[in-house]
Amino acid sequence: MEAPVSPSSSPPAQPHAAAWLQVWLEVGAEGQVFTYANPVALPVGVGDLVRVRLQGRPHTGLVVECLAQRPAALEGKKALPIEAILQAAAVDGRWRRLLETVARDCHTSLFRCLKTALPPGWLGQRSQPPSLAGRRPIRVELRSAAELRPSPRQEALLQHLRLRGGGGLLQDLVREGFNRSLITAAEARGLVRRRPLGDGEPPGGSAAGIGAGAPGLEGAEAPGTCANPAQAEAIAAIAAAPAGAALLLWGVTGSGKTEVYLQAASREGAAGRSVLLLAPEIGLIPQLLDRCRARFGHRVLEYHSGMGEAERVRAWRRCLAAGERGEPLVAVGTRSAVFLPLGNLGLIVLDEEHDGSYKQDAPMPCYHAREVARQRVRLEGARLLLGSATPSLETWLRCQGPQADTQLLELPQRIAQRPLPPVRLVDMRLELAEGHRSLVSRALMERLRQLPERGEQGVLLVPRRGYRTFQSCRSCGEAVLCPHCDVALTVHRTAQGREWLRCHWCDHRQDPDHRCGHCGSTAFKAFGAGTQRVLEQLAQDLEGLRLLRFDADTTRGRDGHRRLLEEFAGGGADVLVGTQMLAKGMDLPRVTLAAVLAADGLLHRPDLRSAETCLQLLLQLAGRAGRGERPGEVLVQTYCPEHPVIRHLVDGRYGSFLAEEAAQRRRGGLVPFRRAALVRLAGPSASLTATAAASVASLLAEPVRAAGWELVGPAPAPVARVAGRSRWQILLHGPAASPIPVPPLGPLQRSLAKGVSLSLDPDPLEL
Repeated sequence: MEAPVSPSSSPPAQPHAAAWLQVWLEVGAEGQVFTYANPVALPVGVGDLVRVRLQGRPHTGLVVECLAQRPAALEGKKALPIEAILQAAAVDGRWRRLLETVARDCHTSLFRCLKTALPPGWLGQRSQPPSLAGRRPIRVELRSAAELRPSPRQEALLQHLRLRGGGGLLQDLVREGFNRSLITAAEARGLVRRRPLGDGEPPGGSAAGIGAGAPGLEGAEAPGTCANPAQAEAIAAIAAAPAGAALLLWGVTGSGKTEVYLQAASREGAAGRSVLLLAPEIGLIPQLLDRCRARFGHRVLEYHSGMGEAERVRAWRRCLAAGERGEPLVAVGTRSAVFLPLGNLGLIVLDEEHDGSYKQDAPMPCYHAREVARQRVRLEGARLLLGSATPSLETWLRCQGPQADTQLLELPQRIAQRPLPPVRLVDMRLELAEGHRSLVSRALMERLRQLPERGEQGVLLVPRRGYRTFQSCRSCGEAVLCPHCDVALTVHRTAQGREWLRCHWCDHRQDPDHRCGHCGSTAFKAFGAGTQRVLEQLAQDLEGLRLLRFDADTTRGRDGHRRLLEEFAGGGADVLVGTQMLAKGMDLPRVTLAAVLAADGLLHRPDLRSAETCLQLLLQLAGRAGRGERPGEVLVQTYCPEHPVIRHLVDGRYGSFLAEEAAQRRRGGLVPFRRAALVRLAGPSASLTATAAASVASLLAEPVRAAGWELVGPAPAPVARVAGRSRWQILLHGPAASPIPVPPLGPLQRSLAKGVSLSLDPDPLEL
């Protein structure tokens, strides 16, 4: 074996009997490339997964180069052989070119992109059973065994078979991650049976396909009904768009954007092409999955970080297997799903394209799924559909003027011409002046009281989770901080009333302090209100009002979001109290009230995008109300009713806001009319990190100046310490659309003290 080397950027070689192979193993931060022999002349190609050994232990590695001659560095040395081919063409040439583009744009290595894009646990895990190719096809199908309780893994197999219409080929199931021992055990318990596939018999069940001929998606022959002409026009425009095109579907909340997505997907499936449908949050996946499965059946797969490693590997294998068979799929997932290896990709949909969750800010590569999708449709000849009721300023600008590269499609009305809910402001200054000091205004209290009487529901947004925002000393005012981060600990409370403190950055937990570390006082008080405290207050003030909490603490686990939303949609509560995830894409027809408890905490964030993100959130929340037969209402509590964002919320003219915001940023020379990048450093101590930051800034000063850019800093990050590591940053900004003038980070990283990490975030969303 030899030292790590850089991969070749040449097109992948076709499988051949190469004598020597460069194999990348997931070892260390970026992995390492080692040379292995191929003494039995296995037909290995670049992009194959192979089983090898490293220090006596089995590893799964990726072939990155095939060599005809023994490398000079191995002369006189023994090279270990590869043991087996585990997955042919796991990484094909087109997909690799996409990763090379992402690596270039994000100023990182191809190997870091591979680690991000490939499912975790695939490389490095023990190998799967050998290929079953060449055997007579065996069909695995469900049997009736209701009296038996399957294990979790067996239940996953049964659910997978149900989605395939009741059965599937043993070979496909193995390639999709269900090993033969699991299938054998399920067969022994009577849950499934195996039998040879009959001549001409399809491998799936009744839902396996659309019949003889070219494979397609279920529902492609029976699309949903368009509710208005605007939807029909949008669907026709998507179908007519050329390969590589991008389109923005700007539709008000409740205008039927999802139906447009599904019908566009049906058309792609009928032509034998796959579709990738992305949502910004895991909480939006269950509802989207249900609608896709109702339309497309077993052709749907999901992929997101809430799934286990084995499940994600299985989804990846299913994409590869479907590509070999020419079977179109509909993949539903979050940001990381943009890298799924879908064959013959026809359409990528980014729902809620404005959402900041599509941007990864750590670790590198710091990519934006929207920009990766743009690159991917160009490379693969697909089309990109961006959907939102509140499009980002960047996307809106790309639809303007003669140089526009994104086509604008509009859905200006809700389904059945239902009205958008009016916005009602509650001036909390008047509430305070009139002696009402409660968290909940009198107007909101009365409106909540009416919900159960009318058989209606409401959603209430609270900016923070937990019980209280922070705890501080009443003598000196010192807040109780996390010992590992420069942030205040949030107060939480158990169901039994015991309070404890938690850091929402590093997850440190501790009991409440009883003596101030600054002045020694024992007088402490908790301030602010989170979702827990609001829930408790409402339960006290409005007896009989049924409440559910919807935040990161209550939606943990694979089905946490689905469980709570199903309970609420089924009438299990009158009010859903939650954080910002409440505002994102949920369709709950009985909701007639959408309320914001404290809008001011959203208005005054120190960031140039604060007005845009705040208005997007409030308009999205407003869109949850009045989606059914009954009209809705939005109620906003604020101390700043004259704020421009509140004014635009009331008039509902988001387009006017975008025009004003664009003009203001253009005058100020701000993003997106200039470009920005953040160089981030983190180290074990403030002094070490500050020294490293100063050194990097001095090395960057000349190339930055020569490119016409400016350098600001270095300076401590807004949260200067997280999980015990000190954080500094350097801001770079320069002409729009110009390359970031940063040399390769590898040499810079090696020049820094041990323990200090360096990363680059191009086009950061938060500065």
